[in-house]
Amino acid sequence: MSLKDCNAIITGSTSGIGLAYARALAEEGVNVLINGLGKPADIEQERTRIETEFGIKAIYSPADMTRPDQIKDMIDQAVSELGGLDILINNAGVQFVSPIEEFPVEKWDQIIAINLSAAFHAIRAAAPVMKKAGWGRIISTASAHSLVASPFKAAYVAAKHGLAGLTKTAALELATHKITVNCISPGYVWTPLVEHQIPDTMKARGLTREQVINDVLLDSQPTKQFVTAEQVAAIAVFLCSDAAVQITGANISVDGGWTAE
Repeated sequence: MSLKDCNAIITGSTSGIGLAYARALAEEGVNVLINGLGKPADIEQERTRIETEFGIKAIYSPADMTRPDQIKDMIDQAVSELGGLDILINNAGVQFVSPIEEFPVEKWDQIIAINLSAAFHAIRAAAPVMKKAGWGRIISTASAHSLVASPFKAAYVAAKHGLAGLTKTAALELATHKITVNCISPGYVWTPLVEHQIPDTMKARGLTREQVINDVLLDSQPTKQFVTAEQVAAIAVFLCSDAAVQITGANISVDGGWTAE
């Protein structure tokens, strides 16, 4: 089936990987609901650009991913304003780097809420809509940290491991409803999320910026290159296609060989 005229929600899609997802799906003719933080004028500019460039309908939800009621409202908005919900991409994420004994409790709670619980609440609200339609694609952005750990990232690693488990469970429950559920696990992608954690990593490890990039971030990736957001988005488009109908419950690594070691 063609993806043209399908409807998608992409959380955390005002920049980075999420925006790449939105643009890649829009290029396939998918109407999109974008969500995330940023200056209202910048978000509106991006929404308009997507709509104009690809000739689809693009709308915005300011839903707070720590609020289950707002996540449910976002699902309802897509159904009401786009006409349905065929594709859900859970992409919203935050990061914080700190030794575990100094890790702020409020940061733990925030990261678990946005990186893990938000996906649960979105899937919970989206599943009945997709079941009724008899088709659906659910994709979550996990991370190489859904498979392996790194120091000083207790909450992020815990959330991403949990997201991989949530993916498997939802895939089993929805398997007979023509709904696939998968996650994509990128290595380091050059996004605002990665860029913003560099100062904290410099402080935690006593390193320079260049040392963090070359000896911490890219040290994990045998290719010695950052993954691009567009490469991750291309995997998502494939997972939405008919060719991927038998791929469900999978955790697809896009990490330059990181987790092969």
